[in-house]
Amino acid sequence: MNIKNWLKKTIQILSYVDNPRYEAELLLSYILQRNRSFIITTDYVELTKKQYKYLNHIVYRRSLGEPIAYIIKEKEFWSLSLRVSYDTLIPRSDTEILVEQAVSKINTNSSLILDLGTGCGAIALALASICSNWNIIGIDKSKKALEIAKINAFKLNYKNISFFYSNWFSNVHQKFNIIISNPPYISKKELHFLKKDIFFEPRNALISNNNGLLDIQKIIKKSNNYLFSGGWLLIEHGWRQKLQVQYLFKKYHFFQIESYQDYGGNDRVTVGRKI
Repeated sequence: MNIKNWLKKTIQILSYVDNPRYEAELLLSYILQRNRSFIITTDYVELTKKQYKYLNHIVYRRSLGEPIAYIIKEKEFWSLSLRVSYDTLIPRSDTEILVEQAVSKINTNSSLILDLGTGCGAIALALASICSNWNIIGIDKSKKALEIAKINAFKLNYKNISFFYSNWFSNVHQKFNIIISNPPYISKKELHFLKKDIFFEPRNALISNNNGLLDIQKIIKKSNNYLFSGGWLLIEHGWRQKLQVQYLFKKYHFFQIESYQDYGGNDRVTVGRKI
């Protein structure tokens, strides 16, 4: 079968996704190790039996709801191509709001930044790409996730970033100008309303007790001890959690509290400053 006919067939199979042609071309690029422009301009090239068999296998996985990022082991974030695995959350474009807001709060060329629950390192690596003078630390309680983050840092050749194991602040022993986090914030009750592809992602990076607020509260409560005076805490949260998160910032003595919407117009990020 040639590329053109395979694409036609696969687009029909993946018709339930938002952009089936794009996903089919992405899977083909992954297997052929060619960019999408090659596929578009050489669509009469014949697939080998081995390629055809493996393509059908990964299309089947996608049809079961497995996220395409896990299939091709890669996801773009902040224009960076990042390795992902079943041990890491898949970076989402809305999380770039966190990065944008962190950048807006940094007014010096030599900032110390802590990324809590770094996963594949997306947020930390995005910040590292912006300014080589910023010193960034990413922590996570998943050693397997940290391995992926270190692979990404090595691949991108960033020297201003390091990763180490810590269960939130358990192994953190210094202060920072910026603490940033995309913690678990989904409640168990919400699971029934989510798309099935999210069930492929690590549960402990998604779900939090106390209606999704337990980990957020822990971070806000302890962050004051790890921020310099005037330092900022930035947290991603659920679109219905803005008021509760703002309350927690006030409860634990932050000021200049603001919330920001994601690209879909949903309340997504709240920030506060240490007095």
